Amino acid sequence: MIRVGLTGSIGMGKTTTAKLFADAGVPVNDADAVVHQLYSGKAAPLVEAAFPGSVKGGAVDRQALARQLAADPDAFKRLEAIVHPLVREREQQFLEKNSQAGADLVVLDIPLLFESGAADRVDRIVVVTCDPQLQHDRVLARPGMTEEKFAMILSRQLPDSEKRKRADYLVDTGHGIEAARGQVNDIIADLRRRAANGET
Repeated sequence: MIRVGLTGSIGMGKTTTAKLFADAGVPVNDADAVVHQLYSGKAAPLVEAAFPGSVKGGAVDRQALARQLAADPDAFKRLEAIVHPLVREREQQFLEKNSQAGADLVVLDIPLLFESGAADRVDRIVVVTCDPQLQHDRVLARPGMTEEKFAMILSRQLPDSEKRKRADYLVDTGHGIEAARGQVNDIIADLRRRAANGET
């Protein structure tokens, strides 16, 4: 089973690209979605213990947590130490389930693939990219987004140019959904061709 790591900076179209892989029948494990589930379950009491006042109604309040993170740069490391092992546990369950089901290919959608050291856990890396101006326009159109927030998020992410260098495949989402779908289908076909030829 080929493990494909899917990543890309904010606003590049990674979520859309993950959906295109799913539409093509490839199982996708979405790390962001897993974190959302954990924030209203297993992770909530652990996060509350580390960041008092960040949990409301049994679930992590992302706004309250974000305020604490913004006030303390070292807080991200504490949060990651809580969340990353739980995410890895869920990822392992996803891999085991799909391996048993006979899947030949799975996608691990990991926003901070390079930054968190997850690149070592995948066989091939797909980086989602687009023109920087388009990225900027997409992100600033999001509710509550500001130039300052955007700059803070980018500061925690490896630059797009560096991600592109480390990619096995690129998906450029700047030319519309059907162009991106074509690129995704080409990647899937190439991965399966390589596997059939015994190439790792």
